[in-house]
Amino acid sequence: MSIDFVAIGLDHRHIYGMTENMLKCGARCLGYWTDGTPETLAGYVKRFPDIQRFESLQDTLDVGASLALISAIPADRSELAIRAMQHGLDVMIDKPGCTTLDQLQAIKDEVAQTGRIWSVNFSERFETPCSTLADEFVRDGAIGQVVQTVGLGPHRLNRATRPGWFFEREKFGGILTDIASHQIDQFLHYTGSDDAQILHALVAGHANPDLQDFGEITLRSDQGHGYIRVDWFTPDALPTWGDGRLTILGTEGYIELRKYVDVGQSGTDYVILANGDRCEKIDASDAGLPYFPRLIDDITNRTETAMSQAHCFKVMELALKAQALAESDPA
Repeated sequence: MSIDFVAIGLDHRHIYGMTENMLKCGARCLGYWTDGTPETLAGYVKRFPDIQRFESLQDTLDVGASLALISAIPADRSELAIRAMQHGLDVMIDKPGCTTLDQLQAIKDEVAQTGRIWSVNFSERFETPCSTLADEFVRDGAIGQVVQTVGLGPHRLNRATRPGWFFEREKFGGILTDIASHQIDQFLHYTGSDDAQILHALVAGHANPDLQDFGEITLRSDQGHGYIRVDWFTPDALPTWGDGRLTILGTEGYIELRKYVDVGQSGTDYVILANGDRCEKIDASDAGLPYFPRLIDDITNRTETAMSQAHCFKVMELALKAQALAESDPA
């Protein structure tokens, strides 16, 4: 059984992957609505020429879909998600799912009242097959007990093509709220943690005074430790937008994910596994993306197999708290 969905807000390119992966799972897009003509609109129309545009948000919400995909300006996402849930739709939202703790509380209240699903698409895990293979290795005990993750999230700035809201802190949410939510998600997931303590958080504008272009977080839980570094310094010669990596350290070995590029190699999604018996680099490009079909099943069966609601809330809570901590003592 599949579902029908709509897309609301096309302000970030992540809406492309969100839509494409739902279509690949057999879901049907009934249409989209976005405010104005964001730079990403032309790319969406080119990729999905048969998807109709609705004249208003209300028309989109009333068409009878089960799910809303939301990738609007970050500060606007929570309000759109709440409106969708009030109309009986579950939500898959681009990260960051919200930009303030007050917004997060309002979302929690709406989920509690309506029973709807609010799922943030943490694409650095959910849209990378190497993360799926790493899941299998960790679950099977290939590296023993996970004790630390080191998550690196470099991005290319592409200043000339960025919309104005990207440089407005209140609309964008800050570098830790935005990018580092990915790495917080991965830390909690791979260490099996329900919560964590933020030990250190920092943001800085080293080369871009109008933008937080560097950030880092140190965190720990009762299951392990984590270090996170995010930035907007990907050099132009790199053949992709960022050399995103994750190292998962265990008591009996380690796993490294080279998600988007491995210089000197063709392709993406490489997993390095080293333990007592194996030391190899594995092409994980065929490992699959289970988040999307699992979310469809969750919408149909009212389960939590793609990601627990508590985990989703906790990731955004920690990202927002890290952002606040960093800004209380800026570099």
